[in-house]
Amino acid sequence: MSIELRHFRCFLAIADALSITRAAERLHLTQPAVSRTLRQLEQELGRRLVDRSTHHLALTPDGASFRDQAAIAVTAFDRALRLGRHTAWPLRLGHAWSAAGTGTTALLRRWRQVHPDTPLELLRIDDRTAGLTRGDVDAALLRGEVHTPGLLTAQLTTEPRVAGLPADDPLARRPALSLSDLATRTIALNTVSGTTTLDLWPAAARPTSTLPIANQDDWFAAVTAGRAVGVTTTATADMYPHPAIAYVPLTDAPPVPVLLAWRDAPGHPRIPDLIHLAREVMGGAEQGSREA
Repeated sequence: MSIELRHFRCFLAIADALSITRAAERLHLTQPAVSRTLRQLEQELGRRLVDRSTHHLALTPDGASFRDQAAIAVTAFDRALRLGRHTAWPLRLGHAWSAAGTGTTALLRRWRQVHPDTPLELLRIDDRTAGLTRGDVDAALLRGEVHTPGLLTAQLTTEPRVAGLPADDPLARRPALSLSDLATRTIALNTVSGTTTLDLWPAAARPTSTLPIANQDDWFAAVTAGRAVGVTTTATADMYPHPAIAYVPLTDAPPVPVLLAWRDAPGHPRIPDLIHLAREVMGGAEQGSREA
C-alpha cells in the first residue's frame, strides 16, 4: 500500500475533531472506513499517531508532529490544484492578536494597490505561530521572540508595553505605572500566543495570582469584568479602544519586537514583496532575516 492524499485528509480530520465519529461525519464516511484509513497510515509510517487507550482520543507526540507536516502537504496540493485551474493564489497572512497595529489598514490597502492580482488575506489564528507551522498561512505577524525551528523572521518594529486595567480601577487614573504596581494583582496570561509571562517581573517580586487565558477575546473579558489586569502592547490599545478598559504606559517593561515570519521552504512567491511593504508601512529599519 502507498500513502495517498486521502490518508492525510482523514488524519487531519481526526486530529482536528479528536473523534472518529465527528471525523467520519465531516468526511462523509463511515466510522469503520475512517478507522481503517488511519490504521493504514500508521502501518505505512510505522508510527502510532493517535492514542486510543483513553476514553477520549489524543494525538501521540509523533501524531502532533506529523499533523503539521500533513497540513502543509495538503495545503500545497490544494494550492497547486487552484493554480492549475487558473484561480488567484492568495497570500495568507496570519496573526494571533493586533495584526500590524495601527499599520494594519495601510498594509492591506497598499498591498491591494501594488499587487492587485494577489489577494492578501488577513487571518486571526489563536496559535503561537498564528497557523504558520501548520501550513494554515504563508506568513505571520508575530510578537515576541520566535524560536520555532524551520521559520525565518524579519523584525519590523518594536512596541512599548502598557497595562490593561478596568477603567474604574484606582491605578487607571495614573499617568504611568511600573511592573511592581501590578505585582499584587491577578495577571491575565495568554498561555497560547501571548508575550507576557511571570519572567517579566523580578524573581523576588513576581505576582502570585494569575488567570490563564487562550486568546485576545478572553483577555478583554477578564479585564473588563475586573477578574484580572493585563499587560499588552500599544498596538492593542490603538486598535481596540474600549470604554471599560484603561491602557496605562509601563515605564520599566521592555518593548516587544514585532516580526514577520515565514517558513524556510519554498512558499508563496510574493513573500519578499510582503516583507518589503510591511517594513515600509510599519517603519522598521531594513534588517536581515534570520532562522528562528
